[in-house]
Amino acid sequence: MPLVSEQQLAMQGYTLHVIETAKYKTNTIIWKMKAPLDEETVTYRALLPHVLQDSTKNYPTTTAFRSHLDDLYGAMLYVDLSKKGEYHVITISMEIPNEKFLRDKTPLLQKGIDLLGEVLLNPNADSNTFDQSIVDKEKRNLKQRIQSIYDDKMRYSSVRLVEEMCKGEAYALQVNGEAGQVDGITAQSLFEYYKRALNEDELDLYIIGDINASDAEKYCSKLHFNKREPAVVSGGETAKAEKVNEVKEVQDLKQGKLNMGYRTHTVYGDPDYFAMQMFNGIFGGFPHSKLFVNVREKESLAYYAASRIESHKGLLMVMSGIENKNYDKAVSIIKEQMELMKKGEFSDQELEQTKAVILNQFLEAIDTARGLVEIMYHNVVSKNKVELQDWIDKVAETTKEDIMGIAAKIELDTIYFLSGPEGEQS
Repeated sequence: MPLVSEQQLAMQGYTLHVIETAKYKTNTIIWKMKAPLDEETVTYRALLPHVLQDSTKNYPTTTAFRSHLDDLYGAMLYVDLSKKGEYHVITISMEIPNEKFLRDKTPLLQKGIDLLGEVLLNPNADSNTFDQSIVDKEKRNLKQRIQSIYDDKMRYSSVRLVEEMCKGEAYALQVNGEAGQVDGITAQSLFEYYKRALNEDELDLYIIGDINASDAEKYCSKLHFNKREPAVVSGGETAKAEKVNEVKEVQDLKQGKLNMGYRTHTVYGDPDYFAMQMFNGIFGGFPHSKLFVNVREKESLAYYAASRIESHKGLLMVMSGIENKNYDKAVSIIKEQMELMKKGEFSDQELEQTKAVILNQFLEAIDTARGLVEIMYHNVVSKNKVELQDWIDKVAETTKEDIMGIAAKIELDTIYFLSGPEGEQS
């Protein structure tokens, strides 16, 4: 019996995914719009969902819109943006109570889907232009979100590593767009892009809860879009690095940020993807990992040391916070831990502990509606069919030799170091 039963239905212009489960007392509605990352549109996409969630034609102020959500027994609606490989994904999520658990049997799921349709198809706009005051307000907010990355040096150094590592690749673009492009967006040009996105993006709607699939399909029947052939980009595989790119940047800060980027040449859906998950767990993904134990604990070189993978781009990123004077030693020890992984110098205990932690994280993720959708949406992005059970079975089956095979493919591409003034000569 599968962990989760998903029904996929081809609707007009989008795919409906229905997941029936009695686990929750709320129903979750998640709308995803996916398009290739592109310098000309990335800032428009970063702005658009925030304008859409502000108000609609029938609820023309933020107060009126939020009041309507309150009338739906405190329903919540929020938006998010993400990069999945070289795709830019807009997410609009709604959580609404299930009337089965209320005295009032008003069909709240239907009202929630109707409200999503209102947000998407009946925005606060006149004569092919969004409300100017709302666009101006959200442009200011977008500038603040972009600036907040610069102010948070841990996030900033991660962004800068990707920018340097992926120059000339779409993945180098920031999820929140470019600050220099914000002022050039008008209420009219944003509306033009909104129409384009609804006509061209790959659209997916997930509905999760104690519901009936036929009811969900009926409620969604009024939500329709033009048929389309969504643009497809490659899995992000790139040429091998000829030499390691070393970049140093100086700012007024006390703690240096050392970030190292590797090309894994493995993406979601590849046969060795789960071995990559295991590699990352042992190398730097968890508190028992080699980076945490050796760089942070034993050598006391780092305030933090960890790694993460980008599943659809084939990248492994190491993040650490160090004293400026410890740059050379920290780089050396991180490289040393990578060599130990390539040689298979990790214990059976590390192997089993990592399997247990990955399994626990996975089960925690699919225990929430949003986490479940994020994992299932990998298949939409990658055009693969990885079953949820694979996360359990294939991780459990991973051997030391599998992990060594993955490690052999991994190549250091870029080292980025953000230091304080005294670290300039290091």
